[in-house]
Amino acid sequence: MQEWEFGRAVRRWRDRVSPGAVGLAPGSRRRATGLRREELAGLAGISTDYLTRLEQGRATSPSPQVVEALARALRVSDSEHDLLFELAGLSAPGPGVVPSRISASVQRLLDRVADTPVAVYDATWTLLDANPPYDALMGETTSLQGLERNALWRNFVGPGTRVVHSPEEKAELLAGQVADLRRTAARYPADQHLRTLVRELTAHSPRFAELWARDDAEPDQAQSKRKVVDHPSVGPISLDCDVLFVATDDVRLMVYTAEPGTEDAERLALAIVLGTQQLIE
Repeated sequence: MQEWEFGRAVRRWRDRVSPGAVGLAPGSRRRATGLRREELAGLAGISTDYLTRLEQGRATSPSPQVVEALARALRVSDSEHDLLFELAGLSAPGPGVVPSRISASVQRLLDRVADTPVAVYDATWTLLDANPPYDALMGETTSLQGLERNALWRNFVGPGTRVVHSPEEKAELLAGQVADLRRTAARYPADQHLRTLVRELTAHSPRFAELWARDDAEPDQAQSKRKVVDHPSVGPISLDCDVLFVATDDVRLMVYTAEPGTEDAERLALAIVLGTQQLIE
């Protein structure tokens, strides 16, 4: 019975989310105003078949990560967020867990910045959400699953990103990410997913294991830096990358911008147009 109530809530809330509110084109043949099942599945990073079984009450015990992803994609309120966890037979994440909730204000910012690449990460540098311009610049993020959504995993283990680094820049980036993860681990010592992340990184990356074991001073990760993105269609783009911290939610917004009137600004605009068209198709 509880599985049915969970699925019914997801189905009802899916109907009220307009495509435009989540950065999707409405389309001319749409019969309903809400999201299609495959659209919600894509936004939440799960298969359409699994979402179908959840909505029909045929799939039981969704993981906290799946419930969180659905809540985020459905743009639910705080009370609905907790209700969705309750209907799934789970407890909403408590204060000792790394927050993965995107607040309504941060979500509005992400939705309304239509020409600027923005991604939202939690305190472990796991990607929570990204807007269409970010996907157009850096590659589609909805296909990333599990550890691939974590920036440290992608940089230490693979497959990497489109950002080009010199050896010195890469060494500084890796040291800074490990230092930041260490601070996060100190704030959330009981978080099991964080422990798993550290264990997997240590097992698969000797470089991470070396940095994690060090006792020397921890460098502060730069919050603003010039980066070159090697875009497959328009070539290298030199951009300012600013990391904005939302202290109350303990999330990070990564924002890429170009100086107006420059060749880089033109290349960024072209990359966004080309990438957005591909995402729609």
